[in-house]
Amino acid sequence: MPKVRQDAWSHEDDLLLAETVLRHIREGSTQLRAFDEVGDVLNRTSAACGFRWNAEVRQKYEQAVELAKKQRKEKKREEARQQPMFQPAEKPSYQEETISRTYVEKEPATYQQQKEETALDLNQIINFLKDLQKKSADDHTTQNEVLQLKQDNQRLTEQNQQLTRQLESMADDYQALIQIMDRARKMVMFDDHDAYKPQFRMEKNGNLENVAR
Repeated sequence: MPKVRQDAWSHEDDLLLAETVLRHIREGSTQLRAFDEVGDVLNRTSAACGFRWNAEVRQKYEQAVELAKKQRKEKKREEARQQPMFQPAEKPSYQEETISRTYVEKEPATYQQQKEETALDLNQIINFLKDLQKKSADDHTTQNEVLQLKQDNQRLTEQNQQLTRQLESMADDYQALIQIMDRARKMVMFDDHDAYKPQFRMEKNGNLENVAR
């Protein structure tokens, strides 16, 4: 059954991946075998485990990786010291030759299976990258829309402030005009009142005479 698990990685999954990779490094094994082991446990492909390790997990365990490499070197030195200087090669037994020949005969089929699994893993990675690119484009579009709304809001705010200042100026002009008109009305009423006010003078005979203005 092909491995098609695509759910999110949990903290426990990342921890298992890190511990397994570090153990394989210390023991002198390869990271590919570590990815295979983790993939079997988590029902994920080896490529998915490798992608997760290189993209997210490895940067958190840089010091641990360096320490594991040092331990691997020390282990190899210790094994080299314990081995004899010369050890004659032993002729393989009939059973070993049979097993080796059987493995060679079946190797093409195994290679083809690995090739198909690798192609499937690459397709999954390509789809993942496409989805990531699409999400990034959507986020960029949303950011542009938010920026445009902020600019429109700022422009409308400035227009509102300008209209408010114009309205206040018109109100001040209107009040000044009302005061001018009120003073003019009072002056006209005062002049009209003086124009119709009668004036008198005394005649020679002692009578009052209305003097026209």
